[in-house]
Amino acid sequence: MTAVPPTGALSTPAAAWHTIEWYTVHRTVRRLQARLVKAVQVGRWGKVRALQHLLTHSLSGKAIAVKRVTSNDGKRTPGVDGVIWATPEKKGFCRKFSSEIICGMLSLYDQR
Repeated sequence: MTAVPPTGALSTPAAAWHTIEWYTVHRTVRRLQARLVKAVQVGRWGKVRALQHLLTHSLSGKAIAVKRVTSNDGKRTPGVDGVIWATPEKKGFCRKFSSEIICGMLSLYDQR
């Protein structure tokens, strides 16, 4: 019998930024994205919605989102909230609240 590794949100508290195992995080997000693509191809829209929710609320998804924002060419430019995430403490804090930030940005976008 093969053990299936978990793909959902982690139930452990948020770890320090420098202790994140990026290989595992990328693998988890990649697996969720692959499941999402397959659900879209089959047309299982309820499953698509559930997987999107799982991806945006998972610790892995949030960590990769914060890493992408803080390691690109515009990393010294403040975002919509006016804050620059330069230290590991700020990155961890933003990862903790990134779903609220994303939801706020989506609601602003919907109001246009």
